[in-house]
Amino acid sequence: MPGTTTGAGTSAGIEPIEPQSLKKLSLKSLKRSFDLFASLHGDPRPPDQRSQRIRIACKVRAEYEVVKDLLTLPQREVGSSISNSNVGETHSSLTTNQAQGFPTDTSGDLSKDEGKEITSIAVHLQPQTGLIDGKAGAIAGTSTAISSVGSTDRYQPSAAIMKRLPSKWPRPVWHPPWKNYRVISGHLGWVRSVAFDPGNEWFCTGSADRTIKIWEVATGKLKLTLTGHIEQIRGLAVSSRHPYLFSAGDDKQVKCWDLEYNKAIRSYHGHLSGVYCLALHPTLDILCTGGRDSVCRVWDIRTKAQIFALSGHENTVCSVFTQAIDPQVVTGSHDTTIKLWDLAAGKTMSTLTYHKKSVRAIAKHPFEHTFASASADNIKKFKLPKGEFLHNMLSQQKTIVNAMAINEDNVLVSAGDNGSLWFWDWKSGHNFQQAQTIVQPGSLDSEAGIYALQFDITGSRLVSCEADKTIKMWKEDDTATPESHPINFKAPKDIRRF
Repeated sequence: MPGTTTGAGTSAGIEPIEPQSLKKLSLKSLKRSFDLFASLHGDPRPPDQRSQRIRIACKVRAEYEVVKDLLTLPQREVGSSISNSNVGETHSSLTTNQAQGFPTDTSGDLSKDEGKEITSIAVHLQPQTGLIDGKAGAIAGTSTAISSVGSTDRYQPSAAIMKRLPSKWPRPVWHPPWKNYRVISGHLGWVRSVAFDPGNEWFCTGSADRTIKIWEVATGKLKLTLTGHIEQIRGLAVSSRHPYLFSAGDDKQVKCWDLEYNKAIRSYHGHLSGVYCLALHPTLDILCTGGRDSVCRVWDIRTKAQIFALSGHENTVCSVFTQAIDPQVVTGSHDTTIKLWDLAAGKTMSTLTYHKKSVRAIAKHPFEHTFASASADNIKKFKLPKGEFLHNMLSQQKTIVNAMAINEDNVLVSAGDNGSLWFWDWKSGHNFQQAQTIVQPGSLDSEAGIYALQFDITGSRLVSCEADKTIKMWKEDDTATPESHPINFKAPKDIRRF
């Protein structure tokens, strides 16, 4: 066809291109760009007088908005006030003002409309001069004031001369330190769960030895042992409405025990794997259980029917609590999220993604509408019902936190995998005590982990369940005073908002 050439003819007419490296081509392109723009390189932009005037006008209005409409001092009054004060101090304050760039006369730089709204202001940095009975007088012990006739308002015009304000972070309330006063032995395996009787007469513990043991609170003596599970017992709850005890374990079973006959009367079947946590609803006859199948299941206590399977988590549901108002169920998971559930619809209300590690423990405040969640990265506080993030606790435990508990005195306790027991002031997030559990003789130091925590009904006793097969009871030190154990608190300078 006309106008076309063969491939052989085309290749014969073009000279071969010398192969060049990428570096050489880049340098050549850089050189050409430099040659093209070298004449303008480094030249400052021409100043724009109009924008400079507007900038100065905005700056002056922003700094002196409060006092721009006040009357100015007559010239002779200014002169007399300067002569009455120390000449050397006045000279240094004037030079300081010039060095800091305060505008001394802006009338020449501003238009008529802009200049009308701006008044002259005398700023003294050394001795603060205020007005006493209409006369200028020195005020000692302060740093800055603006003198104007008939004005008692003081305005701090710049951050450079502004007084540093104290931190608004709440100061922690003093709490006495806690001490271990009783160690109970009896289980033959790790103690994984604990629950208190609503009457505060006894508490029960579940263990890896597949038994549930019931102990007296006052004496620590064993009252009863319940057997029936075939794997370790991970969750316990005692009903305040019925004489029932509920237990959940790694054997996929959720059991209801009648405490009048000391027998298991119901089993709730449905979990596909181990059940890790359990919570009773405070006003309804329903039970919530979460497990390794990533589902929180809601059961009718009486009929054993599954009401809802709250699915949405991508990993084990390892912590749950319930309350009477929405969100009625809150779950924490190994997928690092916390979900707030609408129990009427059986759907998620919101998902909190603030943690970076597994949320192994969550604890609701007894009377505030807030809760805390614990992970290996931090302990965080949230506000209900929407789950707004409040703040982190002010220290990091730097271990896997397995359990938490809060009492009505605003003491939060968190227990770690390394045996550390940290006590926090709830309001401020201040860590006021760091205790370390001591393993039972004959146990390894690595068996110092704490798996469960709970305060008794009064909040004056704390029970910890541990990996050395013991149960430890803690109480406040009655001999401690604010003088013997002072608060060592330093307000945080910057708060992480995540």
